[in-house]
Amino acid sequence: MSAKILLVEDDPNLGFVIKDNLIHKGYQTTLCTNGEEGLQMFLDRSFDICILDVMMPKKDGFSLAKSIRENNTEIPILFITAKSMLEDKINGFNAGGDDYIVKPFSMEELYLRIEVFLRRTKSITLESCFELGEFTFDWHTLTLKHSSGSKTLTQKEAEVLKLLCSNKERVMKREEILTTVWGDDDYFMGRSLDVFISKLRKYLKEDPKVEIVNYHGVGFRLEVAG
Repeated sequence: MSAKILLVEDDPNLGFVIKDNLIHKGYQTTLCTNGEEGLQMFLDRSFDICILDVMMPKKDGFSLAKSIRENNTEIPILFITAKSMLEDKINGFNAGGDDYIVKPFSMEELYLRIEVFLRRTKSITLESCFELGEFTFDWHTLTLKHSSGSKTLTQKEAEVLKLLCSNKERVMKREEILTTVWGDDDYFMGRSLDVFISKLRKYLKEDPKVEIVNYHGVGFRLEVAG
C-alpha cells in the first residue's frame, strides 16, 4: 500500500501542483484548502503523514497541528512555510511539527523529506527499549512510561531521545544530533533542537536522577544517576 498523505494548502495552484506530483510519485494524496477542512478530513480518515501550509484561512497551520496532536501524537507533521524567520520555525515545532520546508522548494526536496519520515516510521532496530531511572522508553511505540503515567512522543521527540539513550553518558555534539535526526545542521535547525530538548526535559522531570545536561556550545549528554 502506498503512503497516504494529507496535504493542506490554501493556494489552489500550488496545492494542485504538489498533489499532482505526489500522486505521480505514487502517494495517495488528499488535498484540503483550509485548516478547518483539513482537521475534519484528518478526523474522518487515516493518514501516514501531514503536510501543512502555515498561513491559511479559518485555521492556520500551527493551530491545525495542535489539533492534530490532540488526536494523534505519532503522525509526522511537515510544515510548508513562506517564512524563514527563526521564531516561525520554533513556533512550528512547539505546535507539534516535526520538520519544515520553505517556499520556494523543489519537489525532489519534498520527496526526500517525506521518504525520510516514512523510512523511519517503518524501521525496526534491535535496541527498542531503554531503562532510564524510573522511566521505560519504548522506541517502537514511541512511549515513555513512568509509574505516574505514560506519554506518547512525536516521532522527532522519540528520535532525539533514542539517540541520547543509545549514547548515554556521552556528550552528543549538536551537529551530530541534527545531522542524524534532521539530515541538516544549519543555524535554524540548531535553535529548534533546543525546543525538543526542553520538551524532553519536561517529560523526564518526574525522576530527578534523569537529566539531559547541556554542554554550552558543544552538545548534550543524557545522565542517569545511581
